[in-house]
Amino acid sequence: MSTTEATANGITARYRETETERVLTFESGGKTAAIAQNIEGYAMLKVRPSADGDELERYYGFDMALDHAAELLGVSPHDLPVPDDADDMGM
Repeated sequence: MSTTEATANGITARYRETETERVLTFESGGKTAAIAQNIEGYAMLKVRPSADGDELERYYGFDMALDHAAELLGVSPHDLPVPDDADDMGM
């Protein structure tokens, strides 16, 4: 399991794949948010307060999931860095 990372605007994003999920986690100012999708990459995106936290909401589109993640962090969705490996998340 390899992890790719991107940092911008004081936010660090980490993308990794587990046996069952693709997970994109954001950290900023002590807050975290995560977006997860099944490993096949075709299911709805789950937004969580952390990588292993309880699901808060599901979205079809990556943009909507990013909006929710940004809200959890208290930042603009446009400020979230997205590692290249995570660019194709969503349906």
